[in-house]
Amino acid sequence: MHSSQNAKSTPLKITLKCFFGFENILAEELYELGYTQCEQLNRAVQISGSWDDVYKLNLFCRCAISILVEIDQFFIQSEEDLYKRSLQIKWHEIFDVNKTFAVKGAIFSPIFKNTHYPFLLVKDAIVDTFNKRFNQRPNIDVKTPNVLFDLYIKDKQVTISVNTSGLPLFQRGYRSSVGAAPLNEVVAACLVRMSGWDRKQTFVDPFCGSGTILIEAALLAAGIPSNIERQHYAFKNLKNYNAKCWEDIYQGATRIVRQLPCNIIGGDISDEMVLKARRNLRKFSFGRLVEISSTSFDQLKMEPPVFILTNPPYDQRLAANILDLYGQLGTWLKHKMAPSSVCIISSSREGFNAIGLKASAKHLVYNGDIECEFRKYELFEGKKDLN
Repeated sequence: MHSSQNAKSTPLKITLKCFFGFENILAEELYELGYTQCEQLNRAVQISGSWDDVYKLNLFCRCAISILVEIDQFFIQSEEDLYKRSLQIKWHEIFDVNKTFAVKGAIFSPIFKNTHYPFLLVKDAIVDTFNKRFNQRPNIDVKTPNVLFDLYIKDKQVTISVNTSGLPLFQRGYRSSVGAAPLNEVVAACLVRMSGWDRKQTFVDPFCGSGTILIEAALLAAGIPSNIERQHYAFKNLKNYNAKCWEDIYQGATRIVRQLPCNIIGGDISDEMVLKARRNLRKFSFGRLVEISSTSFDQLKMEPPVFILTNPPYDQRLAANILDLYGQLGTWLKHKMAPSSVCIISSSREGFNAIGLKASAKHLVYNGDIECEFRKYELFEGKKDLN
């Protein structure tokens, strides 16, 4: 990692982290953004690039949770080696003593009996570097650090990176209101891509909640970056931060559209949720173009064929009602919505069974820590879909 923005001779190793099961979706998005050389890892995709790319990706990438830049990679034989090697990194060239920092990550190594210990060793190396040079030490802030370092140890191999995003990128900055079990924004963006929607066909979410899927679909269709409302990026706290470069990238992004290339329709039975969705949409120029009704799914006004992508409610305590709801959903799709494409994410196997349609594709995905399935259905007129 270079302390100067102009030191572009050596490309940076940039790792974009994502949720399990979306690695190829993230790689596809990067390809669309012009990054054709991608290596897919577990819950991550790696590319090489410059600091300009780091800024661009933080703004334009919809499917990544965070964007890391590698500082150093080395091998160790002992705990002591980790401290010694970390002490050789020029931490004072990366950030100032008046910035707070934290070290987080993942340890998969028999060298360490206590998996918290490696983080302490790296923290000590950082603090000792500053103490030795300036007789001053930066403060640690685990909750909201200005600068966040990522430590990854697998067996004897150590990778230390700086997390240029800071807070996870699903904190988009547009959501003022959420529901009880909101769908993560990055997951929503990944599902919209995974669904194969062409960004032209009418897009419908009949269980829209606070509007996350609708907003991510509209942002994609409009070509507006999902992070356009986000103010916080940790790269702004690094010594090499180039404000002009960031400003040029940010100002060059589309933020206002007068029309969308398709209709986007949402519905929810809860008046409160519909109000929340409208409040969230108000942040955007296209907010009024997204039609949201306070109504049950089978009362939504639209003509097939449409493209449906939704996350129906599921709650263990309401299991009986849920089966009923999913059964009604299946009946409505079969009899009223053919021919249409339908994509559903749910953590309820029983719910999927109650829908009574044969899926054309199934993917295991996670919404945060919740294991879900994402199923696609093609509805034909006639009886082709029935099990």
